[in-house]
Amino acid sequence: MTNPQTPPAMPQVHILRVEKGWLAVDKPCGISVHNDPGQDLVSVLFQKIGSEPLLMDQLGISSFFKVQPVHRLDRETGGVILFSVNDKALQEISTQFVKGLVKKRYTALVHGNFISRDEGSEYQVWDFPLSKTAGGRNNPAGEGKRVPCRTRYKILEQSPHYALLDVEPVTGRKHQIRRHAKLSGHPVTGDTRYGSARSIEYLRTQKSYACLGLHCRQLEFTLPEQETPFCIESKNPLTGIFQLMKGDGPIS
Repeated sequence: MTNPQTPPAMPQVHILRVEKGWLAVDKPCGISVHNDPGQDLVSVLFQKIGSEPLLMDQLGISSFFKVQPVHRLDRETGGVILFSVNDKALQEISTQFVKGLVKKRYTALVHGNFISRDEGSEYQVWDFPLSKTAGGRNNPAGEGKRVPCRTRYKILEQSPHYALLDVEPVTGRKHQIRRHAKLSGHPVTGDTRYGSARSIEYLRTQKSYACLGLHCRQLEFTLPEQETPFCIESKNPLTGIFQLMKGDGPIS
C-alpha cells in the first residue's frame, strides 16, 4: 500500500500593511494571485487570516470573510499587491485603480544598454500603441485595435549587458511594461513570454537566474475621506536581480 503524497507546502508571504478591510502583501514571483486554488495567494492569505485572531481583529472581520485581490500582478511578477476582505474596501480601492489615481512604481532589469538619452529629461517615455489582449515575442503589440499607451522609465544603472530601470506605467494595458520593454529593444530579463528563448536558456543555465526581472516596488494612493496617502513599499531585496547586475561588471 502506497503512502499518500505529501501536499506541497504553502508559500510564505510577507504582509506589509494591515488596515480595516484590506491588507498589502509582498507577493513572491512565481505564485498566481487567484488561478491556482489551494496554492495561490488568495488561498494562502485566507488560511493565514483565518488562523490568526489578532490579524482578523486588525482587519475588522469576524469568522465569515472572503479574500479578494483589488488588482492584479502576473504570476511571474513580484511585489506590492492589495487584497480586500470586505466589499466596501474592494470598491473604494478598486475605484482608485480604475480612475488611474494609484501611482505604481516598478524596478525592472532589462537587456541591453541605452546609448542615447533624452537630454534634460529625468524620465523617458515608451509610448508604443498596444492592443487590449496580450501579445507574444513575435508580436508584443498584440492583435486587433491598438490604443496609445505610456510608460515612464528612468535609467538607474547600467552594466555591459543590462540596465536597471525605475518604471511607472501611466496607462494600464495587460503586460504593458513587458511589452513596451520588448518593443523598445530592451526586453525584461527572464521574460519567457516576450524575451528570446536563447537568452532565457542562457540566464537559467549559466547564471542560475530563473525569475522575471520585474518587481512592483511601490504603490501610492489616497482613499475617500482621507488626506494622507498610503505609500506602501516592498521589502524584497531583489537579490537575484542585483546579483546578475553586479556579476556583469561595470561599463568599460
